[in-house]
Amino acid sequence: MPVLLPIIRRQKRTSDVVWLTLHTHINRPSLYRSSLKWGLGKMISAGFERQVIMERGRYKQRNVFDFGVNTRKGMEHVKDCKSGSSGNPVRIITNLFAFRSPHSWCLNQYHVTFKPDIESKRLRMALLFSHSDLLGKIRAFDGAMLFLPHKLENQVTELSSVMIDGQVVHITINLTSEFPQDSPMCIQFFNITIKKAMKMLSMYQIGRNFYDPSTPIQIPQHRLILWPGFSTSIMRYEAKILLSADVSHKVLRSETVLEFMTELYNRNGDQQFCDTCMKELLGLIVLTRYNNKTYRIDDIDWSANPTGTFKKTDGTEISYIDYYTQQYDISVTDLSQPLLVSLLKNKHLDKDAAPRLIHLIPEFCFLTGLSNQARSDFHVMKDLAAETQLTPEKRQQRLHVLIDNIQRNKEARTELEGWGLRLDEQISLIGRVIPSEKIHMLDHIPESAADWSRDTRNARIINVQPLQDWLMVFSHRSCEVAGKLLACLKKVGLSMGFSVGNPKMVQVNEGPASYMQALRHQVQPSTDLVLCILSSNQKDNYDCIKKFLCVEKPTPSQCVLARNLNKQHMLMSIATKIAMQMACKLGGELWMVEIPVSIIQDLASNSMEWYSRCVFQSSAVEVADCLKVCMQGALNKWLEINHMLPGRIVIYRDGVGDGQLMTLVDYEVPQILHSFKAVNPCYGPKITMIVVRKRSPCRFFADVNGALQNPALGTVIDSEATRPEWYDFFLISQCARQGTVSPTYYNVVYDNSGMKPDHVQRLTYKLCHLYYNWPGVIRVPAPCQYAFKLTVLVGQSIHREPDLNLAERLFFL
Repeated sequence: MPVLLPIIRRQKRTSDVVWLTLHTHINRPSLYRSSLKWGLGKMISAGFERQVIMERGRYKQRNVFDFGVNTRKGMEHVKDCKSGSSGNPVRIITNLFAFRSPHSWCLNQYHVTFKPDIESKRLRMALLFSHSDLLGKIRAFDGAMLFLPHKLENQVTELSSVMIDGQVVHITINLTSEFPQDSPMCIQFFNITIKKAMKMLSMYQIGRNFYDPSTPIQIPQHRLILWPGFSTSIMRYEAKILLSADVSHKVLRSETVLEFMTELYNRNGDQQFCDTCMKELLGLIVLTRYNNKTYRIDDIDWSANPTGTFKKTDGTEISYIDYYTQQYDISVTDLSQPLLVSLLKNKHLDKDAAPRLIHLIPEFCFLTGLSNQARSDFHVMKDLAAETQLTPEKRQQRLHVLIDNIQRNKEARTELEGWGLRLDEQISLIGRVIPSEKIHMLDHIPESAADWSRDTRNARIINVQPLQDWLMVFSHRSCEVAGKLLACLKKVGLSMGFSVGNPKMVQVNEGPASYMQALRHQVQPSTDLVLCILSSNQKDNYDCIKKFLCVEKPTPSQCVLARNLNKQHMLMSIATKIAMQMACKLGGELWMVEIPVSIIQDLASNSMEWYSRCVFQSSAVEVADCLKVCMQGALNKWLEINHMLPGRIVIYRDGVGDGQLMTLVDYEVPQILHSFKAVNPCYGPKITMIVVRKRSPCRFFADVNGALQNPALGTVIDSEATRPEWYDFFLISQCARQGTVSPTYYNVVYDNSGMKPDHVQRLTYKLCHLYYNWPGVIRVPAPCQYAFKLTVLVGQSIHREPDLNLAERLFFL
C-alpha cells in the first residue's frame, strides 16, 4: 500500500496527484483579500476570497436552493449510481420528515389585474378576497400573483367589486401556470407555507429561523438569554419532498445598547468615546423587544436624540418620544442618547429605489450574539454549551414536539390541509461506516484513529529540520517563564525527534514598539524562526509582529501568551503543542496516512510539502483572474520541483454559500480549465472538483438498539438524504464529546477523472486526518482548514500578501 510521502527529495518519479482547496473568506471593508495555498508533493490547497457577483450595479437575485444546477448529468460514471459500497451498514435516523401531497396535486398560478388600477396592495387584497365564495379561504396573493390549491372553472375569470366611494373595480383572474409538486416554484411555495405555519405557533422569525420568546432560557450569571427555536427547509431529495427541521437558539444579552455605551464611557472616559462606540457597535445585530424584530447597526447619529421628530407614512411629523408612547406604550428615560441608524433591506422589485434608513433608540435595543470577550471566556462558553448542545435523544424529543405542535394546532393544520399537504413519518435510512485510518509516525502507529494527542509527545515525527538559529523575544516580566518554556521545548523536542538548539534570548520592554525595535535589529536572513512571548493579547501588537515577519522580513514566527505559560501543571502539554507548530513552520511532516493504489498510483516521494500564495483582489476584478494567477503559480512551482506536471488534480472548494453553485460551475470551473493551457497548450490533467460545506440542514443519529447516538467516525450517507441532480454525500469525520455531531456535506460538481464514489469518499476522509494543528480527525479535509487559517491571518492581521519566501512553510498555523 503506497503512502502519502514526499516530493522534495529527488526521486525517479513523483506522484502525479495534486489536492487543491479553494476557500472563500469574506472580510470587511470592500477590499476582498484572496489567498491560494497548495501543497507540493501530494497536496495543493488553495483559498481565495470573492465578492458578491454584481451586474449593472445591482445584486443578482440568489437562487437559495440552487435549483436548475444539474451537475451529475455531465458525469457518465455516476449517472446511474453515485453511492459507494465499502464499509459496514448502519441504521441512521434523520431530522427529515416526509412532506406529502396527493400524487396529482399541482399549484395553480393566476395573474390578477384591476381596472382601474389600484396601487394599494391592501386594497387589492380586500377587493379580491371579498369573493371568498369563489376563491376559497386557502389562497396566497402578493398583489399581482394569486396561488390556489384548486383550479377555477374558467381559464379567465371576470369579477367586480365596489369600493366605499361607490366606484366599481373590474378584476380579471387569468390562469398562467400549473406547477407539479416537485417543481422549484412549488418547493419555494412549500417553504413559504411552512413558515406561515410556524408563525401560527406564535413563533417569531429572526433571519431564516423561528424562535419562541415565551419560553426563554436564562443564564443570569453571564447576563444572557436564550430563545429556543427551529430552522426549517423543504427540498426535493432523492425520491421525496422532505421537511428538514433542526433545533436552533438565539443568544440575547440582557443589556441594552445604552447600557453598553454607558459602561464603555465609564471604563474609558470621554477620550475617543465616539470612535470606540463606532468600532464596537457597527455591524452588530440588535433586537427590539417591543416588536421582536432584529436590525443591524450601520451607523450612529450623534447629532440626533429622542426629542427629534420624523415623518410618518401619512406625512405627519411626530417626535420619537411620542411615537414610542403611542405605538408601544413605552417611555424614553434618557433624552440625550444618540440614535442608532439601520439600513433596511429593499424588499421591493425596484432595485433602484433609495435605501430606507430608520433610527432606533439605544435603550430599547438589546444586543444579540456574543462579544469577542465572551467567546474567549471558557466559563461563558461552557455554560452556554450546556443549554445549546443537545444530545441526539434530546434533539429528537424537541423535533417531535415541533411536529406535534404543527399537527395539533388547528390554525396551522388547517393551513397545510387546505393546500392538500400533510407532515408524515420521520425518515430513516442505511448509511455506511468506512474503515478507520491508520496514522503513521516515524516509529509508532497510534492506537486511536480519532485522537492521537497522547502519542505526539513520545512518538517521533516523520521529518523536520533541526532548529538552530532562532530568537526568543520576551519582556522583563516574562524572563522566568521564557526559561521554563525553553527547557520544556528541548525536552519534548528530544522525544519527538525535533532537535531544538539554544536560541538568542532577547529581552525587551513592554509595548509593541520595543518588540518591533528588537525584531528589526535581531532578525537576519539566516534566522530559522522567531518565538515571541507576549504579555497581553492586544491584537495590534500581534498584528505588527506578524506583518513584519510575514512581509518585511519573511521568517516563520510563533506568538505565545505569557499568562498561558504560567499554568505550571499544563506547561508540558503547551510546550508539546508549540513544538509541533514550530516543526510545521520549519517544513516538517508530523504524521501521514496510507493512500491505496486503487486511488492513487506510482507514489515515490518521501515527504509532504506545502506551498501557499495570497492574491489581493479589488471588488472590480472578477474571481476568475485570481484563480488563473494562483493555479498557474501552483503548477509552475510543481513543475520546477518535479520537472513534470501533475496528471490528476483534486480540488476541494470551501466557502460556497447558498445560491452560488451556478456561478462556481459557470465561471470558476472553466477558468481553472483554461489556466492549464496557459502553462502548457497540450496540458490537460484529470480534474475532480468537490464543494465542501460545513453547514447543512441535515442531522443524523445512529440507531443503536433503539437508542439514538452520534454516528461513528467515518459514517457516510450518500442516498435518500442527498439531491438526485448532484453527485453528493455526507461524511462524519469528527467526534462530538458533547451535543450532536454535525455532518460535512460534499458535492462533486465536476469530474472528468472517473473516480469511483468509494475513492472520493475514502480520499476525503483520509485528508481529514492530516491537519497538523490538531492530533485528531477534523471536520473538513486538512487543505480546507489550512486555507481558512491562511485567509484569516491575511485578512485580519497582515492585510498584505505574505512574502513568497514563506510559501513552502505552514507559517500561518
